[in-house]
Amino acid sequence: MFGRKQTFVSAPRRRGPRDGFSETVIRVVDEIGPAVIGVRRTSRMRDLYDGAGSGVIISPDGYALTNNHVVRGAGRVEGVLHDGSVAAAEIVGTDPDTDLALLRLNGRGHPAAELGDSDALKVGELSIAIGNPLGLQATVTVGVISALRRTLRGESGRLIEDVIQTDAALNPGNSGGALVDAHGAVVGVNTAIIGGAQGICFAVPSNTAKSIIPDLMRDGRVTRGWFGIAGQSQELSRALVRRLGLEVESGVLVAAVSSGGPAALAGLQVGDVVLKLDGAPTPTVDAVHKLLTRERIGRKVTLDVLRNGTMVKLDLAVMSRPDGKSVEPTDY
Repeated sequence: MFGRKQTFVSAPRRRGPRDGFSETVIRVVDEIGPAVIGVRRTSRMRDLYDGAGSGVIISPDGYALTNNHVVRGAGRVEGVLHDGSVAAAEIVGTDPDTDLALLRLNGRGHPAAELGDSDALKVGELSIAIGNPLGLQATVTVGVISALRRTLRGESGRLIEDVIQTDAALNPGNSGGALVDAHGAVVGVNTAIIGGAQGICFAVPSNTAKSIIPDLMRDGRVTRGWFGIAGQSQELSRALVRRLGLEVESGVLVAAVSSGGPAALAGLQVGDVVLKLDGAPTPTVDAVHKLLTRERIGRKVTLDVLRNGTMVKLDLAVMSRPDGKSVEPTDY
């Protein structure tokens, strides 16, 4: 008997209830997962797939959000649904300034996610990213809201405001997918990672998406105000600030003026420094971009301008950006 090899068979371990964290993630994925799609595009030159990302359906009739950079330059766009079927998609509108795009999928009765209130987020709360990184459909990663109110430079040069930072892992292909809170509401559209960094990922807030969706549905683009100048942020000397009793210590130096544009008609000149717009300080070019909202188009605004060491007030009628006009980071 001694020396005989004995085999011990352990009794199967009875599995207890799942922990609350797992239950929360499972519930959210069950609710939102079917609304997250793969987005793939073909080239305009040849009908071959040349890019892919993710998206999230926001209405049963097929409207879906994704990133502008996912569909930019596409000849044809398709949505890969949760069950693996493929639906043709139309690009309803794009907004490079926020890196968002709105699609319309063929068919009806699509599972749809709810856009939540991104302004209610708190640093440290649970965040769940769902997308198709590297072509791996319906991938879920979990983290926390790492920071709020970050800024991210959009393709057009304008800053995307109030960007959400999360450590939920994102990879190429996650772009356009959903960032979801513990209640199952989409609070962001995943958009970017920092190359070489770990756990530093970004999403465009849901409230930004909600604010531009009506414009994308109506016009296919977001209309913003335009001055017709190129400028750069300019620090002012302390002596000048004290002499003129200025409330700001920097402004926007006018480097060029578009012929026939609002700035030219208002008398703005190269070398002027714009300090305020309707009483709001404009210490940087980004501050001016933020003030040039749709609501100001067609209205006259008052500019406080520093010209040759003296203060000048100018009235300027804000226009919408001309169609097809390319915009550099310093042009507005």
